[in-house]
Order: sequence, then C-alpha cells, then structure tokens
Amino acid sequence: MAITIRDVPELQHAADDVRRAGKCIAVVPTMGFLHEGHLSLIRTARQHADIVITTVFVNPTQFGPSEDLERYPRNLERDVLAATAAGTDYVFAPDTKSLYPDGYLTFVTPDRLGSVLEGKSRPGHFRGVATIVAKLFNITKPHKAVFGQKDAQQVVVIRHMIRDLNFDIELIVVPTVREPDGLAMSSRNTYLSREERSQAPVLYQSLKLAEQRMRGNEKTSANIIKEMTALITSSSPGVIDYISIADANTLEELPVCQEHRRHLISLAVRFGKTRLIDNITVTL
Repeated sequence: MAITIRDVPELQHAADDVRRAGKCIAVVPTMGFLHEGHLSLIRTARQHADIVITTVFVNPTQFGPSEDLERYPRNLERDVLAATAAGTDYVFAPDTKSLYPDGYLTFVTPDRLGSVLEGKSRPGHFRGVATIVAKLFNITKPHKAVFGQKDAQQVVVIRHMIRDLNFDIELIVVPTVREPDGLAMSSRNTYLSREERSQAPVLYQSLKLAEQRMRGNEKTSANIIKEMTALITSSSPGVIDYISIADANTLEELPVCQEHRRHLISLAVRFGKTRLIDNITVTL
C-alpha cells in the first residue's frame, strides 16, 4: 500500500531521503477522484522513475467564485487504493491550510499563456494552477513530472514555467485517455446526467471533423470552426464556450492552418451545469 503523507515537511524529508539514495522521483499532480486517465499517468511515471509520488489536492486557487470547488468529487480512500495499484509509492494529500496558510500572498502568474482560451473563460485559473504546481514541485522535489494532454493549455503553461523559473525537472506528457465512444475521461463526467453523457461524445466527433477538414482542402480556421459549431449544436443542447485553432506551442490563434505546424484544436462546452473541455493536436 502506498504511504499516505499529509504533512509538508514530512514529505520533503522523505523526498530528500530518496534523492540521497540516488533514486529518481516522478510526481503526478492530481485533484483526486482518480480515473483511468490519472492511472495512465501514474503507470507512465512508474516506467520513468524509481519512486512515484501522486498528489491529491483540490486546489481552491484555480476555481472561480461561481465554479464547482465545493461539489468537486472527493474520495481519498478510493484514490489511495487506485494509485497504489497503478504503481504509486507515496500519496501526498495535504489540507488547504498547510499549503495556503493565513496571510498567504505569493502567486505564480503565467502572463499571456494564462489569459487566453481557458484563461479567458476562467480568469485567474492558471495563476492558481501555476502556483500549486510550483509549490508541489518544491515539496515533492521530483526529477520528472507527468501530466496529461487532456489539459493541453495546462501543459503549455507548466512547460514554460519549468523553463522560465529554472526548475530542474523533465516534463512528460501522456496522451488523452478516452472512453470507448471518444469522450475524454474527466472527474467532471460524473456530473453528467444519462442523457448528457450520451450526447457528450459529440465533442470528440467535432474535433475529428476538424482534423478531417484540415487534412482535406479546408485551411480557413473560421470555416472549420463553423462546421464544428454546427455539428455540436445540431447533435446536442451543448452550449459552446469557445472553439479554437491555435499554435500548439504558443497558443496563438491561427486564422489559416499551415503546413508543418502543430495545431491545437480545443473547445469548452457546457452540458447543463457541467463544463467539459477537450482537444487534439494536428500537424499538417
């Protein structure tokens, strides 16, 4: 069974011991309620390191005032069992006060990368993400960090933070894990009603439609986005927050799809009270 640690200094001491022994640490940051997507990250970490630390913390600073912080699903006992089976050695599950004590004032702000796409729809979200990930890096002291492509903008933000703040950490990105019908696995999928769950795969269908058009004769992003919008709205009651075709490295919007460039096609759509995101990358 993985060792569960809640105390920050205790985990830092454990990480120090691992490093002194000359062993490699990989960290998998999560907000818990683990599903197969998370477990694929843990299994990947297991392949790349001697010791795997999975963090379980629902980070309040990345939630807006009207978002789902209080109802975000939690089940630490279940998470520890699942993480252990996937190969975790330590589960770090701190309480909020230990990471954000009274009078906490210091944040990491990712500037432009955090203000577009998800950042535009959720102001302050990536300030919270970058801050908690930087803190977890300082606590777990990893050589490698494993994240999922499902949160593509988060990956871009963390990659730049690692470079810009000189973290000596290798970033490993794992492909999105999907249900058999294409829906990207997410803890928030549990919010969906049965009817909404049956409609939600249209998100992935629209992404694949975009890829098909891009690889065909259509290179104008606005036209592709128009077709994606029509598919989603005709097949579901989903309310589109945004659809974007951007450079996968800089997140700069691309009016025209270009040869030899990595395109990030991403979207956010609401089904009732549930907001889902998804993306694919396409290189022409």
